[in-house]
Amino acid sequence: MKLRATLIGFTAILMWSFLALFTAASGEMPPFQLSAICFAIGSIPGIAVLILNPSRMALLRQPAKVWIIGIAGLFGYHFLYFTALRNAPAVEAGLIAYLWPLLIVVGSALLPGERLRWYHVAGALAGLCGTFLIVGRNGIDFDGAYAIGYGAAFLCAFTWSGYSLLTRRFDAVSTDVVTGFCLATSTLSFFCHLGLETTLWPATAFEWIAVAGLGLFPVGAAFYAWDYGVKNGDIQILGAASYAAPLFSTLILTIFGFAEPSWRIALACLLVTGGAVLAAQEMFRRKSVAKQVAAAAE
Repeated sequence: MKLRATLIGFTAILMWSFLALFTAASGEMPPFQLSAICFAIGSIPGIAVLILNPSRMALLRQPAKVWIIGIAGLFGYHFLYFTALRNAPAVEAGLIAYLWPLLIVVGSALLPGERLRWYHVAGALAGLCGTFLIVGRNGIDFDGAYAIGYGAAFLCAFTWSGYSLLTRRFDAVSTDVVTGFCLATSTLSFFCHLGLETTLWPATAFEWIAVAGLGLFPVGAAFYAWDYGVKNGDIQILGAASYAAPLFSTLILTIFGFAEPSWRIALACLLVTGGAVLAAQEMFRRKSVAKQVAAAAE
């Protein structure tokens, strides 16, 4: 059960790996407008499930704190991320924002039934180093003039890690509620778009397909998979493995001609993969013990 849930959570990381590719292919649509459309699309599968199974509507009746945490997590993360990109260079802002996997691994020590081991932290740090090689391939230059953007990026990291950890504490809450989180995030993004941006629609059918892909997968199904994974799987492994997203993203961009291959990618691959394996060694050990017990019982 726990292994299956962890693997489902990992599919969210795989889907997030396509975020950069789909975004690059979606044209010049402003970020909040894109967020509003994509989260609206991302809510469609959940709405379809509720229509086909009306009895599941009852699962949406949750305490206010569940809705506050969920909406603050999805909308808050994207609002802060876009704010960071508007007020600081993308490289530095992205690197700071991607502290969230490490924060999840360290913060998991506060969760009931979880124990933080040295290899969890070491695995997450190895992943962070791999991410540094990918994100900072053209150099890193932190400038005090972008303090607002850096601050937003830090809050972004704490927002998503906090949301993920708090979601674990509400493991009895059905993943169906993510449908509501997506709808609320879409609505709030729409109002931000009206107040902060100029509307710009995709110019080609290909760009519309990319927008649909974003909404169905990285900004849709991924959040349902992540919710299920952090509630029922190994959150420490998922936190460390999350550093695979920027690596996979860069590999995908390289395959499709948006980036050039380099030694940095190869080294980052070793660091991220090694870090994930290191963080997951306890699960491998449990699986090995289970096999030994099963063999002895035969």
